[in-house]
Amino acid sequence: MERSANLCRIRLRFQSRPGDVGARRRRGDRPRGDPCVGATWYLRARGRDGGTDHARRAADATRVRTISTDTVGARAAMSVEADPAVALTRELVAIRSINPGGSEAECAHHLGDLLARAGFEIGYHDFAPGRTSVHAARGGRAGTRRLCFAGHIDTVPLGDADWSVDPFAGELHDGKLYGRGVSDMKAGIAAFVTAAVALADRLDDGPGLLLIMAAGEETGCEGSRPLGGELAARFPVGAMVVAEPTYNLPKVGHRGAFWLRMVSTGKTAHGSMPELGVNALYKASRAIAKLEDFDFNVARHPHLGGNSLSVGNLHAGRNVNSVPDRAVMEVDVRTVPGVDHVRVREGFAQYLGEDVQSIEPFVDLDSVWTDPDDPFVQRVFDLTTPFLGHRPEVAALPFFTDAAVLKPAFGEVPTVILGPGDTHMAHQTDEFCVADRIPVAVAMYRALIEDWYRVAARP
Repeated sequence: MERSANLCRIRLRFQSRPGDVGARRRRGDRPRGDPCVGATWYLRARGRDGGTDHARRAADATRVRTISTDTVGARAAMSVEADPAVALTRELVAIRSINPGGSEAECAHHLGDLLARAGFEIGYHDFAPGRTSVHAARGGRAGTRRLCFAGHIDTVPLGDADWSVDPFAGELHDGKLYGRGVSDMKAGIAAFVTAAVALADRLDDGPGLLLIMAAGEETGCEGSRPLGGELAARFPVGAMVVAEPTYNLPKVGHRGAFWLRMVSTGKTAHGSMPELGVNALYKASRAIAKLEDFDFNVARHPHLGGNSLSVGNLHAGRNVNSVPDRAVMEVDVRTVPGVDHVRVREGFAQYLGEDVQSIEPFVDLDSVWTDPDDPFVQRVFDLTTPFLGHRPEVAALPFFTDAAVLKPAFGEVPTVILGPGDTHMAHQTDEFCVADRIPVAVAMYRALIEDWYRVAARP
């Protein structure tokens, strides 16, 4: 039973670090913003239920103390910077794992070495040279099912815009930790690894823990797709937490992704005599105009909304003075539960007609949804409530995660997406994560692991 709690709210103000910060930036000067921007920390005094220990542990994770107002901001900033999960996040940000065009191997081995020292069984999995995923397992009593934490270690590229901070330095300013991939999703990886290491010696006698740190998620779950089947054959899993950025608010699903490559073909001719050719770019342009008005004719999901599409790019022609005979556009379609991707593709083909000659998928990921009334979901809501100051509402995400392939691989286990990153900062220039959410995520994950073990120990 959930009991009432008294809430003590302390506002912490993180001080900007003085000095030559610009020397560490990639380009330009970062606007300092409001120097009083800080993190709000919630401490709870609980009754006799399990919330007391977890809330107290969350407070201890950042070593917050009731001290004089003259020093609280400075001490809090120092405390968060010294937190082990924040430190690990900064280490991971410093390791470049950009996708496409990079490698996750160094990041995977950094995490694997850390977990091996904590007594975990480690396995590395390459789906291509340098494209390395890593799993870690400990415990696993016969007849029980493990709790799985999952996430990805690749990041998107920097983009063309200048960063005002060094994207690989893990700089901490005004309570925000900056860097490519810090929210999406190296802070989440660091948080569940830190929680697992802290509890490592208590994991052997119980249902066990499985950690998955996958490569290649940003380009269609390339790493977790083969990994899920391989691990499912070895490790029975009962539930899964995916540490994607959610502001530490649990989500119960996300939309699917159906990425399509559409090709229009024509006939080349000299640019001065276009009437002798068939311009494939004109055909593709007509198709794009039609797509803007395309109606999926699908009922909206109460939490995921409707299907959506976006034309992401268009390529045509080799030189300006020739009529292009081939145009290729790529279309990003997002789908809600119950939508058949094969029928979506057939619908596009019929709707676009002769303007498009071929439609081929290059990413095909179904949506994810777990019934909010599932006992595991309700238990996650129970255990995160003390840290949030309110009971979570049922909600979902618009983007895909590794759960799209891992959830079915493990037998459609109940899955919650829960991580410290800032959802709105994913893929952004000057990406950041509010730093004090990271130790809170560690405390949440510890609470989930300990509860999973308590339930498994019941007769």
